[in-house]
Amino acid sequence: MSAASPKSRERVARNFIKSYGRARFRRLLEALAASESGQKVADEFGVSRERVRQWKNTFGEVITHYRVYPEVDRILRERRTA
Repeated sequence: MSAASPKSRERVARNFIKSYGRARFRRLLEALAASESGQKVADEFGVSRERVRQWKNTFGEVITHYRVYPEVDRILRERRTA
């Protein structure tokens, strides 16, 4: 739930690339997508966990998704023979 506008997010992303480079930006996004710990990412980039949290909220969003296991789904699809 980021309150940042698209223009603001773009500005922060461009500033990040200017400071750290495009390869490091990709690395940050991969780390965030992989749910690496904020402390680990902070240590890698030489910033605070708070800064990592701010980047995380600015550059994307966490989406939680519930997936039913296939064996359970099959039970729902079975024809009832009574």
